[in-house]
Amino acid sequence: MRKFLMTAALAVMAAAPAQAQLMDVLTAPKTLIDRAIEARSAGDIAKDNEIVVKVNAIMGKLGTIKASTEIYEQRLLITGIFDDKAVYDKFESEVRKVAGVKKLYWHVSYLAENDPKRKTLLDWADVTVMATKAQGRLVGTAGVADVNFRTTADSYGTVYLIGRARSGEEAKKALARARDGKGVKKVVDYVVVRP
Repeated sequence: MRKFLMTAALAVMAAAPAQAQLMDVLTAPKTLIDRAIEARSAGDIAKDNEIVVKVNAIMGKLGTIKASTEIYEQRLLITGIFDDKAVYDKFESEVRKVAGVKKLYWHVSYLAENDPKRKTLLDWADVTVMATKAQGRLVGTAGVADVNFRTTADSYGTVYLIGRARSGEEAKKALARARDGKGVKKVVDYVVVRP
């Protein structure tokens, strides 16, 4: 099992976009242990990894790292901002064809490179810190099985929470911790409650 987890983790890291790779490096030891104790099967985790590898292959084919992925139980969350409309359109079209995705949460936008709105956006480093801190806040929260949640953030100051809570109370606690961060303007909740 340990060898499988290590191989799966390395495969995902090799194919992951920049933000996901950094998150994996920062959390790798904990992530490998967490994956082993997650409240779901190795087969389910493998399906998620296959989907992410396919999406990353699309990014590679298009020569872009403008998007970031999080996934839980084949529910795929994609965030990002593209400045090339043709690449954005092709990326969306290809991602929507990926087999095995049960639900796609599309939070990718097109924003021209010269659009004045870009001046108000957070830079990549700040977004990465926001996402890392959001996940970190879940770790020490009593009554929250952080291994069953994923967080990411975007340049608009939005934190996204995806995963599975064992109760409504756990979901509320996780959501409150995701909100409780400097610079967080909004939280998008994609948590399902299922014991």
